[in-house]
Amino acid sequence: MKKLFLIIGAPGSGKTTDASLIAEKNSDTMAHYSTGDMLRAEVASGSDLGKTINGYIKNGDLVPLKIIIDTIISAINGSDKETVLIDGYPRSVEQMTAFDALLEKESEISLKSVIEVRVSEEVAKQRIIGRAEEAEVARDDDSMEVFQNRMKIYTDPLEEIQKFYTHKGLLKVISGERSIEEVVAEMESFVKSVS
Repeated sequence: MKKLFLIIGAPGSGKTTDASLIAEKNSDTMAHYSTGDMLRAEVASGSDLGKTINGYIKNGDLVPLKIIIDTIISAINGSDKETVLIDGYPRSVEQMTAFDALLEKESEISLKSVIEVRVSEEVAKQRIIGRAEEAEVARDDDSMEVFQNRMKIYTDPLEEIQKFYTHKGLLKVISGERSIEEVVAEMESFVKSVS
């Protein structure tokens, strides 16, 4: 039985970095997948699917549901680790309900918690724009216009996603406005206490 943790947070919340550090420290038992990284890897492969995905990512739009879910389930099933951390999912109510329905049929995957790494929009903006200015090769999705689009896509369904997982007793909120070390320590001990 795979133990699954979904990690959500605004662009720039640090969710990918946090989850990857935790998985690195616990590499014998935990695996981490970023939906963004998985999709970017598909784009980099030059496949037809990658070209389709790239059209959505460039504009900061959501990649179609079936593509995302197939990507996530194949990553979980392909992992040899007991605990799987996936960040950047769900990003819409549609993604959440479709994934929830799928998990009900999946006897080998147990969703343990949805962890929200919470930061203010101001902090998220400073981090993303700072990342774009520091990088010699900026990611396509680090411009102010794309940031605002991504932020809106994140915040529009957020309340409904929070309510849904709170009702199921699965939502855990962690403040992302601290040092990476503090955020990682809290998230890691939480994941270990639940698994």
